[in-house]
Amino acid sequence: MSLQRTPLFESCRSAGGRMVPFAGWEMPVQFSGLIQEHKAVRERVGMFDISHMGVLRLEGANPKDALQRLIPSDLHRIGPGEACYSVLLNERGGIRDDLIVYDCGAIDAERGALVLVINAACADSDTAWIREQMEPAGLTVTDIKKDGVLLALQGPEAMGLLQELSGEDLSGLPRFGHRMLKLEGLSQPVFSARTGYTGEDGAELLLNADDGQKLWQLLLDRGVTPCGLGARDTLRLEAAMHLYGQDMNDKTNPFEAGLGWLVHLEIPVDFVGRQALEQAAESGPAKRLVGLKLQSRAIARHDYPVMHNGETVGIVTSGTWSPTLEEAIALAYVPPSLAKLGTELSVEIRGKAQPATVVRKPFYKRA
Repeated sequence: MSLQRTPLFESCRSAGGRMVPFAGWEMPVQFSGLIQEHKAVRERVGMFDISHMGVLRLEGANPKDALQRLIPSDLHRIGPGEACYSVLLNERGGIRDDLIVYDCGAIDAERGALVLVINAACADSDTAWIREQMEPAGLTVTDIKKDGVLLALQGPEAMGLLQELSGEDLSGLPRFGHRMLKLEGLSQPVFSARTGYTGEDGAELLLNADDGQKLWQLLLDRGVTPCGLGARDTLRLEAAMHLYGQDMNDKTNPFEAGLGWLVHLEIPVDFVGRQALEQAAESGPAKRLVGLKLQSRAIARHDYPVMHNGETVGIVTSGTWSPTLEEAIALAYVPPSLAKLGTELSVEIRGKAQPATVVRKPFYKRA
């Protein structure tokens, strides 16, 4: 099966992007270099082509009530112009994907709209399943990205730059807030959300293909650093943000993944997986996702064994060298009895046990 390409494929390649397969797409893993790109986002501003992600729009009467049957988080806690992070579950309470839900408010007196951003690897299956669940309830589900561009502008200078390009005061736009912005030189207003996957401030922007290419070049001309999947991974891991398929999957429930705060059992809705989560809340998690810092420079990779007193007790889900902290960090599942902060463990790396300590997440938090 051939790999898909985003509308920014040639733009990325022209900017020096080294392209690799990822979730069925051909995407840039790096441009100038992972460390340079990582530091650009932490210290200034960088941009990412994330057009491989899925973007759906739900329209109809009471779309929150309909979608609430699929999501354990109380969607009525957000209002128009706001958004929330949550998960989609299966009947066993396992996580089938994570997503962001944006409340776009009323279309008219009888209908409202939501926008969902879903992961690339799950986009087709999520879309089919959401349609299967929502269309009988009278909602329409539309792929609004189509062949368009989703671009992430991230870093401490990101919102200031977006404010310059829009000519609007964005100081009152909260984290997870969103609005339509008219940006300099573009033909259509841009869906702009103050969200991201780096642990920094910034925005994610949905554009048509032509406008996306224009904005990419405009940002390059303004000195914004193009960034690839490599820096995206180190940035999100420093911020202890989950990667679906590695740090959680359909056999992991939110309590195990450290996402119990997303589960609102107080809402009177029989959402998918509720019974399983009620049982899990009562019995407690069988494992916990913890943060580890290694004492050596050795990198703990996905699926490496976690050891305690010479016995395998868990498994690494994500690991890297942190460019910001200059330490080796990892996320791993361990038994609850070994999840306490300060617990001394080890990770088996190339046949040798490397000492590691359970530490507080996130590893890095923006001041």
